[in-house]
Amino acid sequence: MTPKHSEHLARLLDATVAYVRDYVVMSSAQADAVALWVAHGHALDAFETTPFLGVTSPEKRCGKSRLFDVLELVAARPWRTITPSEAVLYRKIEAVAPTLFLDEIDAVFNISNGNTEPLRALLNAGNRRGTAVPRCVGPTQQLVDFNVFCAKALAGIGDLPDTVADRAIIVRLARKRSDEPAQRFRRREALEIAEPIAQSLASWAQDAVAALEAARPEIPAELDDRAEEAWEPLLAIADLAGGHWPDRARLAAVELSSGRAEDEALGVWLLRDIRAVFLERDVDRLSSADLAASLSEIETSPWGDIRGRALDARALARRLKPFSIRPRSVRLHDDTTPKGYLRDQFEEAFSRYLGDFERHTDTTSMDKGIAADSEPPHVADENPRKPAPVNACGDVAAKTPEGTGNGVPHLGDEGYVEALEAAYDAGHVTGDEAAKRLHLHELVARAREAAA
Repeated sequence: MTPKHSEHLARLLDATVAYVRDYVVMSSAQADAVALWVAHGHALDAFETTPFLGVTSPEKRCGKSRLFDVLELVAARPWRTITPSEAVLYRKIEAVAPTLFLDEIDAVFNISNGNTEPLRALLNAGNRRGTAVPRCVGPTQQLVDFNVFCAKALAGIGDLPDTVADRAIIVRLARKRSDEPAQRFRRREALEIAEPIAQSLASWAQDAVAALEAARPEIPAELDDRAEEAWEPLLAIADLAGGHWPDRARLAAVELSSGRAEDEALGVWLLRDIRAVFLERDVDRLSSADLAASLSEIETSPWGDIRGRALDARALARRLKPFSIRPRSVRLHDDTTPKGYLRDQFEEAFSRYLGDFERHTDTTSMDKGIAADSEPPHVADENPRKPAPVNACGDVAAKTPEGTGNGVPHLGDEGYVEALEAAYDAGHVTGDEAAKRLHLHELVARAREAAA
């Protein structure tokens, strides 16, 4: 595609983001992901896989259905339905390959009988081109393979089933505050804005398929295999748009899909928290009781209340056994030798299940308290250290010894790591915050190199 076509696509994506955020309160990362997902639906012929768009919320009246109202008007061949029959669902997708908007998915999967299994099979199979669901059809029970590949958006209260969420880009919405602006949705008025966007995206997609088929976008290292597969079509579109979109798309991917602890198996979650405890305590060994107590104090993790009891040394040993990690006698600084764990015992499990982020920081002064974190890269509201000044781009403003601001490099700039180290050593950021920002810095730097 020519630079002119890329600029046109970038403007279309910008217009889609603005249109969506006029009616639905969501973060920039969420809006960017939604706009790219809409575009990928128009160019679906170019892709071997399609990510589900999973729209969830903790309660009703958080904007899920409104988002579907808005997206229907810009999506390719939209079909919005609630609890369709198996026969209708398979035949409609086979005939039209619509963009499916399946609302109130929580009601479907909360049904205790087995009637939801056909839908679950469709969703598990329907994100990869060429995968078919076989069914016996008609009075002669003729075997028919139904193609179920199409773009799908699912909305519901609470979490999606694990096998579905694993194939999805999750957009978690919250109830709008009174001070958060959003226009009242009137379909006729919204259509005046949405229709030109939808028509332009359809026209763009006709010329973009070949370029998208050949695209091999760089995937952020923070994404696991499933997330890589989900984001690849969207990143290919972002790279084709150029401008700020390659950076924005990768930042959105990391924020929305980079190893969220709440979505992980408990074993991986436990390893992540153990690594954080060792880094925060700056020790190479801990007794079983001390480690279990430290884990139980993490408010955002489940270890303080598992089936009505806090995690103890025995339960910790049981949960670590599948990783071939067992308690042993360890000599502590007070010369006692209780059962416990050396940090070295976890190295292989850390590298296999959490990645090797720490190996990049072993030689810096930052390894005193930095742990890779799974939550979106925002500074926490409650910070045990002094709050760090933040510039307009969200970067940490490192302090000089005199306490005055110096020239602060931005994410991706040369010198950012050194400034971040200085901010950490001065106590202006915690280890977790520094780790998040280092992740983003490396991501932006790689994206810039790829675009150069």
